[in-house]
Amino acid sequence: MLRFRRSGTAERSRLDCLRALYRKCRVENTREARGLRLLREWLSPRQRAQLEADGYFDVVGSDSGKRYRIYEGTMTNVYELDDIGRPKMGWCFVPSGSLVAGDVMLAQKVALETSEYAALAVANRFLPRRAQFRMVR
Repeated sequence: MLRFRRSGTAERSRLDCLRALYRKCRVENTREARGLRLLREWLSPRQRAQLEADGYFDVVGSDSGKRYRIYEGTMTNVYELDDIGRPKMGWCFVPSGSLVAGDVMLAQKVALETSEYAALAVANRFLPRRAQFRMVR
């Protein structure tokens, strides 16, 4: 009967693969990763594509039908858009607690799509600065 011995390089290769898998699992299970994963599950296919391509997604307010753009982030990241898609007013509202960006953005999306006026009633308004915005691709 033949016996095969494992070479040192094969064992090292397996160990390297296990280490890489462990690192990947740790990265995918951080608070930030879980928050973004939950956000993506709640986005429409169009919103998901916008977020991945441009770092923001658009929502329509439930009460007024106005369009809002939610950028990645946790504060001063919601903008009301004019008729041609330019930011005309900024809104800052966040849920209480220490939440990661994905969770904050999901809360903002749900608030605007279900009770827009209640969300804006507690929000701080600010004028958008032109330099803040990335050009749309």
